[in-house]
Amino acid sequence: MSDRQRLILEAAVRVIAQSGVRGLRVEKLAAEAGVSTALIYYHFEDRAGLMRRTLGFVNERADRYTEEARAIGEDPRAQLELLLLLELQDTPVVRENSAAWGELRASAVFDRDLREPLRSSTREWADELADMIRQAQAAGLAAAEAEPTDAAERLTALVEGLSERWLSDSISLERARELLKGAVAAELGRR
Repeated sequence: MSDRQRLILEAAVRVIAQSGVRGLRVEKLAAEAGVSTALIYYHFEDRAGLMRRTLGFVNERADRYTEEARAIGEDPRAQLELLLLLELQDTPVVRENSAAWGELRASAVFDRDLREPLRSSTREWADELADMIRQAQAAGLAAAEAEPTDAAERLTALVEGLSERWLSDSISLERARELLKGAVAAELGRR
């Protein structure tokens, strides 16, 4: 990805996080990124292409800030919990990413072009967690009766909901993290 493309995608995430998908106008994005509208169309063809690439960029950023969870190694249960908790951090990138993800998901209700990329991203995230749950079960760190795919889907949905509540100040970050830890314990069994 070129520096210009990265600059445009960072600006797109900011605009979506602040104004929603419907508020993302190419002219507004060009002003935010400090580039011409022609350059945006050159790199992304059309608004739908821009939206798909922005969703991919949000996922790449999430992979970077959750990277430390994948590196902790031996304990898949601790890895899974940390991976989820890293989605609830009070940092500009996480706040922006979470807000943009919520806006993209909400817009997919009305925008069919967003549905498949969102479905695919959600499935990849849930599959990664389901694999961690299976590893935790194999290591005796999670209840054998926990169904990994179902638990992973419930946990990812919970993270999205807690993120929205936290970002809207309906609950505190500490409370969101506490509830998430409790859900991991409920899904996988207490340690």
